[in-house]
Amino acid sequence: MTLTTQTRHAIDPVTAMGFDTDDLRDHFQVDGLFRPGEIRLIYTHYDRLILGSAVPDGGDLVLDHVAETGTPSILDRREMGILNIGGTGHVTLGGETYEMERGDVLYIGRGAGAVTLGGPGRFYLLSAPAHATHPTRLIKPADARRVELGSKETANERVIIQVLHPEVCDTCQLVMGYTQLAEGSVWNTMPAHTHDRRMEAYLYFDMAAEHRVFHLMGEPDETRHIVMANEEAVISPPWSIHAGAGTGAYTFCWAMAGDNVDFTDMDMVAMEDLR
Repeated sequence: MTLTTQTRHAIDPVTAMGFDTDDLRDHFQVDGLFRPGEIRLIYTHYDRLILGSAVPDGGDLVLDHVAETGTPSILDRREMGILNIGGTGHVTLGGETYEMERGDVLYIGRGAGAVTLGGPGRFYLLSAPAHATHPTRLIKPADARRVELGSKETANERVIIQVLHPEVCDTCQLVMGYTQLAEGSVWNTMPAHTHDRRMEAYLYFDMAAEHRVFHLMGEPDETRHIVMANEEAVISPPWSIHAGAGTGAYTFCWAMAGDNVDFTDMDMVAMEDLR
């Protein structure tokens, strides 16, 4: 088994103004995830969110000690959300095994100990510091809160599947779900917004190999873009907008960590203020 962890330090908006394409990708874009037989983690200095992947490839992978957390086990002072974007797999912790189908999310509370991931699943991992312990819970798409937004006329008809959300599952600070765009829609969020009290990370998936998403980031009056391929992630700082448009169908998993779990706590940006 291979476990690798990369650290990403926080970048302020003034510094980001001077970045070229390679710099933007080095600091905010995450590729090379979902490698067979590996656990790959990105430890960010944005609200100390960890994002990563585990691909058991039919075997078992054990996630336990991660040096960057400074604790014997990764979940000693953290909570975790796991999304399966592959075939039916299983996750075992505390002597209990959870069968996870594609689209299922497993919430794991603080102090759960080692986590074993197995089967043909492709697991997307998210973890944030936790101040309390909430029960571990497997959440099916049917259990999630569904919010339908947008329209065909504005090319942003979509359904937001809210999973780690106060109306679905208790967490400390991790908020998580995924958004599916309707046929013919390309925009995942527009008009854009920021939320200075929370950072966010996106994972783009369910994309054909030849398609791309142009992920928009930066301050509203100083926007940038990063070109994203299938199963690539992007880190969005609290000061940045986070929107995107694709050349074909896609889904994206969003996750936030920060001061609160209020999904609607955002600052809208008027279209005329975007630059």
